[in-house]
Amino acid sequence: MLSRRNFLTAAVGVAAAGGLAACAKKDDSSSGSSSGGSKTITLGFSQVGAESGWRSANTTSVKDAAKEAGYTLKFSDAQQKQENQISAIRSYIAQKVDVIAFSPVVVTGWDAVLKEAKAAKIPVVLTDRSVETSDDSLYVTLVGSDFTDEGRRAAKMLATVVEKAGLKGTVKIAQLEGTTGAAPAIERAKGFKEVMDADHADDWKIVVSQTGDFTRAGGKQVMAAFLQSNPDINVLFAHNDDMAIGAIQSIEAAGKKPGKDILIVSIDGVKDGFVAMSEGKINGIVECNPLLGPQLMDVVKKVHDGESVERWIKTKEGDFLQDQAKTELPNRKY
Repeated sequence: MLSRRNFLTAAVGVAAAGGLAACAKKDDSSSGSSSGGSKTITLGFSQVGAESGWRSANTTSVKDAAKEAGYTLKFSDAQQKQENQISAIRSYIAQKVDVIAFSPVVVTGWDAVLKEAKAAKIPVVLTDRSVETSDDSLYVTLVGSDFTDEGRRAAKMLATVVEKAGLKGTVKIAQLEGTTGAAPAIERAKGFKEVMDADHADDWKIVVSQTGDFTRAGGKQVMAAFLQSNPDINVLFAHNDDMAIGAIQSIEAAGKKPGKDILIVSIDGVKDGFVAMSEGKINGIVECNPLLGPQLMDVVKKVHDGESVERWIKTKEGDFLQDQAKTELPNRKY
């Protein structure tokens, strides 16, 4: 049984951009044209990279939605390096784009560049991932999801999988974490452990946990090491499908059956993940829809036109709470 991802539009200020010079791949080609004689919105978008099937689908969604909306899109691939992303954002500031959007590589280290964007009066919208800043007015809003809740749902799904499989004794879990310092890695781990500690403190144990950097190659390499150091692992929790698929290769190479000898739960719902699940190699997937493009373009237009957007505040505990006092539009959860 799959749970659909809850999209949320979270807001917390205005602003953003800038940083260390580096060589990000850029595609500054225009997409779309203005209609009705009005000025075309120019959007500068910095993507994390292309580390997974989810990310590639997300990039396609953003590009297609920008073209459909008639926006001029300036796109940059940060290749999973924060310095590249900061450089791209500073470039957008220098080009005086109308709005900047980016999916942060990691959660910290953005204050300086966000202050530069705010000083340039260019609003910033976060997509997919959140950041931690000293001033929540440094960006306008977040179009993304509650990763902590995804972790909770993965743990609850695992409980069902374990029961259905008839697994007896201690559940010995290997965890493949996402990129160190990235919001989904931090929050999915947090949500999973929250449910584990509350409901399965006596019979579940995370025996080994390490980053696979959200990549298929990383999942394969790290899982091979896991199996050597902890051959009695009977469950794998992967923070995304690509790492799970890589891990399956190592599990099979070790002479074990993924989905049977080692139960697997992951997050995303990319095509290859569903194929693996149909083959019985993945036992459950918490879906995380990558098609954020249309929602992002809707928010970009509202921000550009000076309209209010839903404001969400991320608490220190990692939960999202709506700030009613700052909200003029109705709350939407897609």
